[in-house]
Amino acid sequence: MVSIPVNLYTATESHDVRFHLLHRRDGVRLKNVRWCPKDERAVPWDDVVRGFEYTKGKYLPVSEEDLDHLPVKSVHTVDISDFVKLEEVDPIYYDKAYYLAPDEAGVKAFALLRQALQQTGRAAVAKVAIRDKENLCLVRPYEDVLSMETMFYANEIRSTQDIAADGAKVSPKELQMAVSLIENLSDSFDPERYRDEYQAALKQVIKAKVEGAPLPEAPTEKGGRVVDLMEALRASVEQTRKKGGATQRKASSAGRRTAQRRRKTA
Repeated sequence: MVSIPVNLYTATESHDVRFHLLHRRDGVRLKNVRWCPKDERAVPWDDVVRGFEYTKGKYLPVSEEDLDHLPVKSVHTVDISDFVKLEEVDPIYYDKAYYLAPDEAGVKAFALLRQALQQTGRAAVAKVAIRDKENLCLVRPYEDVLSMETMFYANEIRSTQDIAADGAKVSPKELQMAVSLIENLSDSFDPERYRDEYQAALKQVIKAKVEGAPLPEAPTEKGGRVVDLMEALRASVEQTRKKGGATQRKASSAGRRTAQRRRKTA
């Protein structure tokens, strides 16, 4: 019974290095041409419309005005149906993220919904039509707006039945060692800690080619075949334990220095 006017914004952006297709012989960029075989000419975007193939070789044009007549609520609405706990939704269903921000007329109702979701720890399951498809989506609080994640439907998630390996027997010692390794490497999630090293390396290669400089050397280290799993686990646990100790010592030293500065300030 409550309707909240909102605006939709894309929440993510790509920083990937993008390549174009070139003619190998002369290095000229190739063009994607919308070619009409009947008229034997390229067709500009203004003359392009959607078409549904209702029988072999027969197409029905579908315009934007036609889509506005779809008899579903989600064409211009994020239609909420349920509220669920966020941890109940497996991330495999997530597709693309958007932001929802309030329109001027819906600021108070929007704030009420966001705060209510935040207090209850719930997310709203809804449907919304984007790009010729009715998407399942999940709406949840994010900073001072709402995040809307479009989701895959259950029948779009492939079964693992044909690819799952037969269950291998794991000894209690191997499991205990693996758990120790995970615990040694456990930390709170901080997205700022991670960088796209592949894109940085790709830009380094491109910069070298543009400047005519030698290309950087690729690392030669490769993961070897694990012969003795228990020994590999034991070595990994020992290595992570040493790293953890070094990190704790650094943190303790930093804490002592901070305490000393505070005493001097006081």
